[in-house]
Amino acid sequence: MTSWLKAGNNVVITGGANGIGLAAATRYLELGLNVLIADVNEEAMNAALDSLPRGGGELAGALCDVADLEQVEKLKDTAYATFGEVHCVMNNAGAGFPPCAPWENLETWKKQVDINLWGIVHGCQAFVPAMLARGVTGAIINTGSKQGITNPPGGYAYNLSKAGVLAYTQSVAHALRQENAGLSAHLLVPGFTYSNMIARFMPEKPAGAWTTDQVIDFMLASLAQGDFYILCPDNDTPRELDEKRIQWNADDLIKNRPALSRWHPDFESEYNAFTD
Repeated sequence: MTSWLKAGNNVVITGGANGIGLAAATRYLELGLNVLIADVNEEAMNAALDSLPRGGGELAGALCDVADLEQVEKLKDTAYATFGEVHCVMNNAGAGFPPCAPWENLETWKKQVDINLWGIVHGCQAFVPAMLARGVTGAIINTGSKQGITNPPGGYAYNLSKAGVLAYTQSVAHALRQENAGLSAHLLVPGFTYSNMIARFMPEKPAGAWTTDQVIDFMLASLAQGDFYILCPDNDTPRELDEKRIQWNADDLIKNRPALSRWHPDFESEYNAFTD
């Protein structure tokens, strides 16, 4: 399932200047793949280009705001002009903003969805037709979130954007199967990960968090198995607990419980017994 993952092939990573994107770029370069990292932050981009390993694959960088389709189309053109071919696109760019109520801060909601959801849609709209036309064997990897699956209270706008990523990536995977193409789509769902987004608030890595390198190790192993859902655990949350949380959330609909009953006081003891 990862026949594209070999030296000499080419990968584009949005949000590639830090966090999970930077860890992915590092690993791909070590494996001998050529990597184009894209980021909206020029300072972070230059720092990443200076820090990434040399001696494996070739490395290039491009500035890109994924919320702007025109810039993503330009990124595609840059990738093909630089490497001649694209075998993997990792739509990883994302952002988080201070939480607010669902009826507050409309511009924050729009910006959150523009980056986290439309950025991924733009990446697929720009790259997939070209990859299909060229008949490459490769992959589309979209970064989602467990918050887009279980919708915990608080980061409502973030949850909405990542729920959209889940639904959209499922659609991309199905549509590519219908094409009988050499392309596959995958949803990367990190657990608690000590990335730059978290480091802004926590100077030291919490014991419960995984490193970005651990996420990429897990991702590559999952890709080798052909997994669509790359559901990463962390040091606090094993796979079994993730599964129970997801099952409980799905059962809210089936059992007609109140919305987000996991956090409803009337269901606290039942939920605790279910996940114990």
